[in-house]
Amino acid sequence: MVSYKPLWMTMEKQGISTYTLIEQHGINPRTINNLKHNRGITVYTLERLCNILGCKPNDVLEFIPDKEG
Repeated sequence: MVSYKPLWMTMEKQGISTYTLIEQHGINPRTINNLKHNRGITVYTLERLCNILGCKPNDVLEFIPDKEG
């Protein structure tokens, strides 16, 4: 599973809102919705977020392995 918890922490530290991502940086609102629900995003979107926030992929997402039954 992928979690975008690091993204929300990175955005909070920098004072950047989802509104800013949409209005000033052209991130699609549907993409924001996907992030909020831990759904997949493209590598292109990951790269854009890293460029906007001046961070690395680990500051945007974390991989949480599935627990085996």
